[in-house]
Amino acid sequence: MRIAVVATGEMGGGIAARFKARGAEVFTNLAGRSEASRARAIGAGIAVIDDDAALIARAEIFLSVVPPARARSLAERFAPALARVGGRILYADCNAIAPETARAIAKTVTATGAAFADGGVIGGPPKGDDAGPRLYVSGEGAARLAVLTQFGLDVRPMEGGIGAASALKLSYAALTKGLTALGVAAGQGAASAGVAASLRAELAASQPQLLAWLARSVPRMYPKSYRFVGEMEEIARFLGDAGAAQMFLGAAGAYEEVAAAWDEAGAESPLLRGLGAMFGTEGARERTA
Repeated sequence: MRIAVVATGEMGGGIAARFKARGAEVFTNLAGRSEASRARAIGAGIAVIDDDAALIARAEIFLSVVPPARARSLAERFAPALARVGGRILYADCNAIAPETARAIAKTVTATGAAFADGGVIGGPPKGDDAGPRLYVSGEGAARLAVLTQFGLDVRPMEGGIGAASALKLSYAALTKGLTALGVAAGQGAASAGVAASLRAELAASQPQLLAWLARSVPRMYPKSYRFVGEMEEIARFLGDAGAAQMFLGAAGAYEEVAAAWDEAGAESPLLRGLGAMFGTEGARERTA
């Protein structure tokens, strides 16, 4: 099996490394990516082909694993190369995007003759021999992705056509990353009012499970917060006219503030020091591309 994975960030790189370790031929294109991404790919034995047409010519399956804001432009970028292979390849969008966005990407891809599958990844990147994340897939091309279970990825086809897997992913992310954004808002407010220690003590007494969850999720989010901005915007698009859509646009703004603070001074920035007083700093690490 010949699989192209673009790009090899934390999730894409972990999935690509799992495929390679389980016997697949794996390729990526690192044009414009960081040295950290290149080192991650080469270290996992992934072949680097920095030419779109050559990459597509080698692959049977193409997995798009990029920040949500880049999902549509990636499909448009690879469309000419997809058209050259005459419909031989399956393009799977595995990003946290609204069903509407997934259908627009499907239109771009299928116009080239390629098959398309809508995907949503739930869970963390594969590590060692763990179970790894679940890849929910829908649409006509979904059944062809079942072969990836042979290479260590838990693929779960679902009914509903293109957009169903994306809807599931965003519904899940609205709960998890939405709750993390609420933790940021509460921590920011408590820190600015000088009551962070009191709020932490109350949570420890009355909501210990919630405090433990936020103490894990908030600091670990800092290096990834820039990716969550687009994901919150996609959730707002998914919710449409519902009043809650505005809440997720607010969450996007909160993550944007965290991303700017992380880029400027890391965990020592005033905003993140305030959050650290509430939730600690364990799990915060340098941002990787």
